Amino acid sequence: MKKVNWNNISEKLTTFIFYLSIILFFTAFNFQDSRTSGWYQQFMPNLNGKQISDITFLDSLTGYAVVTQSSDSSYILKTTNGGDNWSIIYRQLYAMTKVKFLNSNTGFVGGGYLYKTINGGFNWVQVNPPPISVEDMFVLSQDTIWVCWSESLAGGLFRTANGGINWQLQYSQLSANPSHIYMYNGRLGFMDGGGLKRTTDGGNSWTIVTGEGQFTDMHFVDSLIGWKCYGGVKKTTDGGLNWTAQILPSGGNIIVTGLSKFSCVNKDTIWGVGGTVFFVGGQYRGMIYRTTNGGTNWYYQLPDTSIHIPVYYHIGFANKFNGWAYSLSNGVHTTIGGDSSFIMSSPQISTTIPNKYKLYQNYPNPFNSESKIRYKIEKTSLVKIIVFDIQGKEISILINKKLSSGSYEVNFNAGSLSSGIYFYSLLINGERIDTKKMILIK
Repeated sequence: MKKVNWNNISEKLTTFIFYLSIILFFTAFNFQDSRTSGWYQQFMPNLNGKQISDITFLDSLTGYAVVTQSSDSSYILKTTNGGDNWSIIYRQLYAMTKVKFLNSNTGFVGGGYLYKTINGGFNWVQVNPPPISVEDMFVLSQDTIWVCWSESLAGGLFRTANGGINWQLQYSQLSANPSHIYMYNGRLGFMDGGGLKRTTDGGNSWTIVTGEGQFTDMHFVDSLIGWKCYGGVKKTTDGGLNWTAQILPSGGNIIVTGLSKFSCVNKDTIWGVGGTVFFVGGQYRGMIYRTTNGGTNWYYQLPDTSIHIPVYYHIGFANKFNGWAYSLSNGVHTTIGGDSSFIMSSPQISTTIPNKYKLYQNYPNPFNSESKIRYKIEKTSLVKIIVFDIQGKEISILINKKLSSGSYEVNFNAGSLSSGIYFYSLLINGERIDTKKMILIK
């Protein structure tokens, strides 16, 4: 009988365990490197330069997105694994701006036309189109749909009560046509044409909500309690008759504070996007806001992923754990309810004495093509004013020279730029002092 060399086996086993430990270490390291926080990166397939115009998730796995038309066609995309992979399921020449689903099977896409699926996106048919392009829409049921378009001459608000067979004009006021429509149910709803307007009869008549204006997103948890946002965020507890502003984190290196979209998990927990933080060195990071007490206190976090997205435009939560925040081409996803820690305030990025320099809000704002920017210098300094877009790309340098003390004004001509949000920063001797937001509308 052959004698077993236990020492040799022991040495081989020790070596095997050693190398296995190394493999497990690097495997764990690589996993943690791709998911360095409660959020991890997700990517769309090649969109040929197109941008995401709307995105929605039905549950933790199933989601849909539409991308805008450029030179050839628009796309509808679908994911069945929580956004880790997306597939183009439909192409069309006309613009696609909004996607809404009633359930796992029935959904609508609006844009240049209106499209419908009754089998989860496998097939799409064109619904009898409304008389306008679809800038925004609200789908209450397969039969009842509202669409709106803010174009001053041809725009307005239309409703169908029979699935698109017939369309009824509910509102049209030339330059005051709505860009957004939200209905809590078949009676109570809001639009933002010429200020905030409210209906309690399904859109047949509208009353002005005094002191309130546009909104980019709105959601009610019942007939009384709801929120709306347009940069800032406001809450109502009386069905939209009165709105109270809520305070978002600001100051320090937060150069944009505000919500453009939000997602209500319940009456207490809301997630939102739209803010941007600037870090020394020229890095911009998109903020993801959260409140757990209905907006009394708002905090934020910055997903620490491989690609730092400068601003998020879309957000959605299927439940308290599964959520997504997307830019115009990619995004982040959480399956554990985001990071464990949240930030309420932000450290100051400049130690310069603030009362020696002043950057004023541009005027007019919003503006069409041209706007003026005032600033004050109280001692001779090297002054630089930079304009950049919402992606952090430098657009123009308005001033870059040494100036003595005094008040100044510079003109910004945006004739070659498209409508949107832009920012301008005042730098003194190379140090950023202040940044402000301006809105270009053409």
